[in-house]
Amino acid sequence: MKIYDITVPVFEGMPVYKNKPEKQPSFTTSTNGHVTESRIEMDAHTGTHIDAPLHMINDGETFETIPIDNLVGKVKVFDLSRVEDGISRADLEPLHIAEGDFVLFKTRNSFDEAFNFDFIFLKEDGAKYLVDRKIKGVGIDALGIERSQEGHPTHKALFGANIIVMEGLNLKEVKAGTYFMVAAPLKLKGIDAAPARVLLFDGINE
Repeated sequence: MKIYDITVPVFEGMPVYKNKPEKQPSFTTSTNGHVTESRIEMDAHTGTHIDAPLHMINDGETFETIPIDNLVGKVKVFDLSRVEDGISRADLEPLHIAEGDFVLFKTRNSFDEAFNFDFIFLKEDGAKYLVDRKIKGVGIDALGIERSQEGHPTHKALFGANIIVMEGLNLKEVKAGTYFMVAAPLKLKGIDAAPARVLLFDGINE
């Protein structure tokens, strides 16, 4: 059995969305005698994280409404590193995506060392195709699942169909295939997202 940790590390100076200073995590460490303690200040959308509907829908459901059962189980990783600009319905139609699937998209984003303003994203028609397929969840190796789409139609289409949205994955070392996923977000209540540790297991039976 092989374990892939597809979580990005969190540290001061890490890549953050659009390089916004206010999104940078901050660590404060103090030592009193032999006791060292640290405080962390960070955005809920830092690094690898899971969105809740509230993120893009006024009065949408908050993070604790996402069942943990939906974050543990079989996932399909698809290699879409050939895609330029954004993932469209045409890119997804040839893939074997079935009802109830949790899908992860590996793109050229996984090979970026810094934030790329032209990151590969999921286009609106691609999101609507996933809604039609009635999937459980979708993850991508970018800090956002969409960019440059007025009104955020990708997020809204997915949230409207109760599809889980996972962002900020690192799939550089992961080949296309089926894996067993354990995605363990912080147990936060009342907000729009939570950072998560996401592991893929290869060679384990569900």
